Amino acid sequence: MSTNLLGSPFLLKNVLTTSPYNNNKLSIFTIKACLHSSRTKTPNPNKSQIDDHVYNYTKYCTPNFPDHVSQTPISEKELKHTKNGGILDDFEKKGVLDLWLKMQDEARFDVEQEPILENYYKNSILVQDCMESALAYHLSLKLSNSSLPSDALFELFMGVFIEDQELIFDVTDDLRAVKERDPACVSYVHCFLNFKGFLACQAHRIAHRLWSKGRKIVALVIQNRVCEVFAVDIHPGAKIGSGILLDHATGVVIGETAVIGNNVSILHNVTLGGTGKVCGDRHPKIGDGVLIGAGTCVLGNVRIEDGAKIGAGSVVLMEVPARTTAVGNPARLIGGKENPIKLDKIPSLTMDHTSHMSDWSDYVI
Repeated sequence: MSTNLLGSPFLLKNVLTTSPYNNNKLSIFTIKACLHSSRTKTPNPNKSQIDDHVYNYTKYCTPNFPDHVSQTPISEKELKHTKNGGILDDFEKKGVLDLWLKMQDEARFDVEQEPILENYYKNSILVQDCMESALAYHLSLKLSNSSLPSDALFELFMGVFIEDQELIFDVTDDLRAVKERDPACVSYVHCFLNFKGFLACQAHRIAHRLWSKGRKIVALVIQNRVCEVFAVDIHPGAKIGSGILLDHATGVVIGETAVIGNNVSILHNVTLGGTGKVCGDRHPKIGDGVLIGAGTCVLGNVRIEDGAKIGAGSVVLMEVPARTTAVGNPARLIGGKENPIKLDKIPSLTMDHTSHMSDWSDYVI
């Protein structure tokens, strides 16, 4: 059997013999064994050690200093260390297992408060052995229909998690981003099960891996189901970093050649689209730490540089420099093009939509 699970139409038939659908649990040790086998494959000398979706964006924040800017970029050495580290070390380093155990504790507490939710939490969280199987199970139920069965989707999604061992790190980064930035998020398990922006983003991560492996048809089917179920339309070719918050998420549209960095916050009805007249690389490039307000359209292959903020309802057609604020239709820089006001905090982390309002508006109530 080929170890390239994403390239095989049979997926995990000979690797995973159990699933939540026959009341058996998928062991995390099974996942680790599969990940280990994928790591010990003969390396392809023609394949880059760094995935093409990894970009050298500036790393903005640490948990202890969320408002301060660090100019330390992601180094190739750090990325290779992540690629070649031990499985258990990676899990412990990223805190995946700790977060998963916390989510299970939150689920038990919720069941005590609302016994009517016992089966829902049990099947989705409490009988699952790891976050990967829980997410694969939950998404497979959400995205299935009469002709696209949930058990087939579960196997497909688990195949992606086994082939790409680092995908779960992006999932946990997104979970923490939602919990830290959205005051409406009462717990990690609440986000994991109920926030459609989070779920749409994770479904896109899976679809993007399939797209990158050449399985474009099934990736497009996932995109279509996410659009129908969550009202979020992200082309599977789009490249998205970690620590992403899609707040509310309804009406978000992200085009095929768009690139989004790390620690980005995007509100509802945002379009990262093309101008309608260009082929090829035609969609926006969003840097780290960017905040994009509700109803904004960013059109064309333009850059929104690191730490910039786009006000709600803006239409952006040109580059926005780092740590500046653009607002309006067409969007203009606060402070002017020659001497724009520079932000001293990371807007995607503070979620401050109204700073420097007096510098561009005399609106009063």
